[in-house]
Amino acid sequence: MVPRTQTRPRRAGTGKSRFSLGDRASWWDDPALGTDRGPNKIRWPVFGFVFLLPYLIPATQGLLEDRGPLVWRVLIGLLAYAYAACYLAFPFAFGASRRVKLWFGCSMLALGLLATLAFGMSSYILLYATATLAFIFPPAWAAILDGGALGLVTLVLYSDGRLADSGGDLVTVVSVTAAMFFMANLIRAIRRLQLANEEIATLAVANERERVARDLHDLLGHSLTTITVKAGVARRVLEASADIPRAVAEIREVEGLTRTALSDVRATVSEYRTVSLPAEIAGARAALRAADVEAELPSAADNVRAELQATFGYVLREAVTNVLRHSGAKRVRVRLGRDWLEVEDDGSAGVQAEPGNGLRGLSERVASVGGTFVARPRSGGGWTVRAEVPEPEPDGAAAVLPARPAGGLA
Repeated sequence: MVPRTQTRPRRAGTGKSRFSLGDRASWWDDPALGTDRGPNKIRWPVFGFVFLLPYLIPATQGLLEDRGPLVWRVLIGLLAYAYAACYLAFPFAFGASRRVKLWFGCSMLALGLLATLAFGMSSYILLYATATLAFIFPPAWAAILDGGALGLVTLVLYSDGRLADSGGDLVTVVSVTAAMFFMANLIRAIRRLQLANEEIATLAVANERERVARDLHDLLGHSLTTITVKAGVARRVLEASADIPRAVAEIREVEGLTRTALSDVRATVSEYRTVSLPAEIAGARAALRAADVEAELPSAADNVRAELQATFGYVLREAVTNVLRHSGAKRVRVRLGRDWLEVEDDGSAGVQAEPGNGLRGLSERVASVGGTFVARPRSGGGWTVRAEVPEPEPDGAAAVLPARPAGGLA
């Protein structure tokens, strides 16, 4: 029939997206960096060259006016233009591995420090390296490398007595670097938010597919099983006694069930279908009677909490479907309480190795309302299916529910 399975209520919201905005780990290894393409690799060199003009024009003019040794001028020129080339090429570092980013960023920063400290260029040119690092590295690494570089420049300028003369440029570099740092983190936060929304949309689609699959299974499993039983009754009537009026009555019921099933499928797909526990009790009574199964069913379901009527309706539908399909039972008893439902049969079906879709669906349904679901073999033969949903604890106090022993069939 069905395997033993038990579920407990799952806490909602315990899962955490890897694109969470408040995740401290993203300061060291930001997952959004692996999905961000960075600036346009075709348009950026044009804009980057415009940004480099305040640096390239004075550097080129200084090289042309310098009367020093040719080797010295060539060395300075290579350093200056290599630094500019790194700035133009930094969009390509966005899609690179962490090691490549590290080599690229440290090399560019070293070129900027060398130009500033060894060749006496203005400290403002460090801005190209510090801004680049703020965009291609996670925040923690960018803060460490940029802060270390600016601290080293400050220390060297102070020890050489040039801090007063270069203080204005250094303050500008620190201010603009801080602005670029926060801008880069704002862009990453927006990107992580976009990725999180995409992840939520994907999960929503998956959940909707699971809902439709679960509802269709619960619906069609019961309807088709009842239709099969009714068609079998009509066939046996025709074969045994040729009682045409009774066979016609059974076929009419089959026709009505198929129309109802079709209507329910349409409503399920559009998420407008509702389940009524009294209607499921009446349907179970008709289906069990058609299968010649003695049924002991409650006459009403008024004592069941209103919010549990639909959930218990699904449980009853699937339990009766399994009785008709698998158990070979001759007697079924259904009992109801304010917050529990129990279905017992005296069948002799074996235990399956793995839970089927029906039981998994019921487990999810009951767990979604904070309850437990159990399906287990009875000691005297047959199966017991039980769903129980404790009432919410008042004012945070633990509500102790007395254990209720599951009864057996006589």
